[in-house]
Amino acid sequence: MTQTAATPRPDYMAEALAEARLAATAGEVPVGAVLVDATSGEILARAHNRVERDADPTAHAELLAIRAAASGSGLKRLTEADLYVTLEPCPMCAQAIAFARLRRVIFGAYDPKGGGVDHGPRIFQQPTCHHRPEVVGGVQEQACGALLRDFFQARR
Repeated sequence: MTQTAATPRPDYMAEALAEARLAATAGEVPVGAVLVDATSGEILARAHNRVERDADPTAHAELLAIRAAASGSGLKRLTEADLYVTLEPCPMCAQAIAFARLRRVIFGAYDPKGGGVDHGPRIFQQPTCHHRPEVVGGVQEQACGALLRDFFQARR
């Protein structure tokens, strides 16, 4: 279940939104992610969806950011990292977040149809989930949601 106890830094969500806009410009579903070192505040990785470009159904922003940060640090566990993402992670990304042991997930728009955190299988609430990050949802929800709505309306 999404918590709202912590106040996330909005500048990181602005960075994720910038990534999402890059995705939209490239014809990708506009989702952006930024992975931040919670101790130093350094951005470890940033990414946006590249499913179309890479012809890869797993090329979601969250997975790309986790891969880049893990590769760059040489660590398979990113226990001091916070993920800022513009859309509620899908089940695939939520499971990757659990495997990477991220400290916190901050997302913008809720995804009742494809989400895996507050909707659908609610991955972090499953008894088989080995790691449950802190989750904060609805951060800059209006801006994140508008970007997605505008993208899909333009394609109809």
